[in-house]
Amino acid sequence: MRKLSIVRWILLLMLAVTTAFAADVTGTWTGQVNGPDGGGMSMAFHFKQDGTKLTGTVDGPMGDPMPISEGKVEGEKISFVIKVDMGGGETKITHEGTVKGDEIKLNVKMEGGPEGGPGLGPMTLKRSK
Repeated sequence: MRKLSIVRWILLLMLAVTTAFAADVTGTWTGQVNGPDGGGMSMAFHFKQDGTKLTGTVDGPMGDPMPISEGKVEGEKISFVIKVDMGGGETKITHEGTVKGDEIKLNVKMEGGPEGGPGLGPMTLKRSK
């Protein structure tokens, strides 16, 4: 019985330490995404972090907010999904990357497309001040 109690305390301590060292990404971050014609497009990501859970919105091409789902921040790792209606079907765009201070480096993958998807690719976000 005592060993079980010790194991529980160790697990709780590990969870607390992981949460304490998670990067805090709450706020607005901006970056450029490559367009299909090779030009860039500015995007704003509005993150809200609660522990390891990440929610928020991304400003769409027409300024309409697109919700972030499946978001999480674990240590320096960040991941989230944006679902976009591409005229006849929903496309899932997955973002995975690393947080270092006021910079997030993301790899972007479009469901059903090649790595990075058409017109997408690696992107770097900077925290807006």
